[in-house]
Amino acid sequence: MSFDWPTALPLIFAGLMGLAILIYVILDGFDLGIGILFSVAESSEQDTMIAAIGPFWDANETWLVLAVGLLLVAFPMAHGTILTALYLPVFVLLVGLILRGVAFDFRAKVPAGRKHRWNRIFFVGSATASLAQGYMLGVYVLGLDVGLGGMAFGALVALCLSAAYAAMGSAWLIYKTEGDLQRKAVRWLRTTLVLTALGMVAVSLATPFASPRIFDKWFLWPEILYLSPLPILSALLFLWLWRQTFHLPNPDDRHALRPFLTLAAIFALGFAGLAWSFYPYVVPDRLTIWQAASAPESLAFILVGTVVVLPIIIFYSFYAYRVFGGKATDLTYD
Repeated sequence: MSFDWPTALPLIFAGLMGLAILIYVILDGFDLGIGILFSVAESSEQDTMIAAIGPFWDANETWLVLAVGLLLVAFPMAHGTILTALYLPVFVLLVGLILRGVAFDFRAKVPAGRKHRWNRIFFVGSATASLAQGYMLGVYVLGLDVGLGGMAFGALVALCLSAAYAAMGSAWLIYKTEGDLQRKAVRWLRTTLVLTALGMVAVSLATPFASPRIFDKWFLWPEILYLSPLPILSALLFLWLWRQTFHLPNPDDRHALRPFLTLAAIFALGFAGLAWSFYPYVVPDRLTIWQAASAPESLAFILVGTVVVLPIIIFYSFYAYRVFGGKATDLTYD
């Protein structure tokens, strides 16, 4: 029996695109979150926060480029439909990322008296990019509804995703810093965890009611039994992490990475729930993976390039995080 490539190739690319989005949300989520936390950090702490993300933030955005590139070349019809509906928030996202990148470099080159201006721009760029991503997620969950209801839900998800990114940033600072800043990061994590949990509950409740098809996938028997571990595990991880915040930092700074890994696991569970909800659609209730996919010959050609490029990105990411592991030190530009 021959392998059915026309059926398998779109699934492979949907999986690769989903993986790239998940990795981006986790990795770029923490450095966007640290940018958001600039608003509550003292100027003496901001250099250390920058040092905690400096070696990684540019590479983290590679996963966003990969995800959008795969959407464009593998699912061009979906790319056109999604970008048409979300043109303005995508524009806002790009403006936020540009402001953030410019501020990251310029804050190191201006006189000390002017650095605070670029610190504010870094915060504005990070918050803008995070809010735009959350808004797009909310509108997408409701089937690209750009009416008043879709916009209101998008605004709610925008706030909650920004809080989730701030939680990721707090968890990363617990791992990368020490002393007063580390203790302050624990307090930030405790606050943002509440908003993150509320955001995940809002998305989880809204998604099944976005369409009868998704409702049936979640609440009919035996599907509800098979899927119950996702919300149960997420809730247990939230409760466990919440309790851990009252015992952090640990003596000798043991298990400092654990809060970040726990949040990453929660994000992965939430992403799995969304993926199950929308499968087999890449545009909710409009275009399936196979309807939106490029020709099998094109996908096969693109797959060859992906097989070459993807391991390089993964290797570089692991290598960078290993080389620049440990605590962030005082920031210098000598």
